[in-house]
Amino acid sequence: MTQEIEKAKWLKRFKVISIIEGISFLLLLFIAMPMKYMLDIPLAVTYVGWAHGVLFVIYIYVVFPTAKKVGWDFPKTLFALIASVLPFGPFIFDRYLSKKEKEMASS
Repeated sequence: MTQEIEKAKWLKRFKVISIIEGISFLLLLFIAMPMKYMLDIPLAVTYVGWAHGVLFVIYIYVVFPTAKKVGWDFPKTLFALIASVLPFGPFIFDRYLSKKEKEMASS
C-alpha cells in the first residue's frame, strides 16, 4: 500500500469517527439534556451520555495516531483536540480538513 493511500485511509477513518462523535454530542446537548431537565426523562442522558463518552474517548484515542500518520503539525492536532469539546467543533474541523485537501489536490 502506498503512503498516500495509507494517509487517505487514516484520514477517512478519523473523519467518520469525528462526525459520529459530533452527532452524539449534539444529541446529548440538544435532545437528551432537554428531555432530562424539561420532561423529567433522565434515562435519555444515561444512554446518549454513555454513547457519547465512548465515542469521545475513541475520538481522542484516534487523534494522535492520525496526526502522526497524516503529518499534522502541532497547531492542527491541537485544533482537532479543541474541536472535540465544542458542540459543532468536529464539523468545523472536518470542513477545515476538506478545504485543505482540496487545496493540496489543486496544487
